[in-house]
Amino acid sequence: MAKEIIEVDCPCCQTRLKIDTITGAIISHKQPEKPPPIEDLAAAVANLKGEAARREEVFQKSFADHNNRKSVLDRKFDELLKQAKSDPDTGPPKRNFDFD
Repeated sequence: MAKEIIEVDCPCCQTRLKIDTITGAIISHKQPEKPPPIEDLAAAVANLKGEAARREEVFQKSFADHNNRKSVLDRKFDELLKQAKSDPDTGPPKRNFDFD
């Protein structure tokens, strides 16, 4: 006669499952002990205070980039316009059906 209960470890969460082979039902399960998410509360608070300063710095940089974006785009456009005027093309590029 086959063993009626087998023990299996879940590959995702490492839970130990006891499964009845006859019915296919899970009889019991035991989850592994997890460490507490925060080891030192004072260190976690200090880390959060540092995060606020970092967020503010990133925001200020993004704000400055946004304000300078128009002038950067204007400079790029002026440079490309100057190149286009100094090196004029003969017209628009030929399309495939223009060669027929």
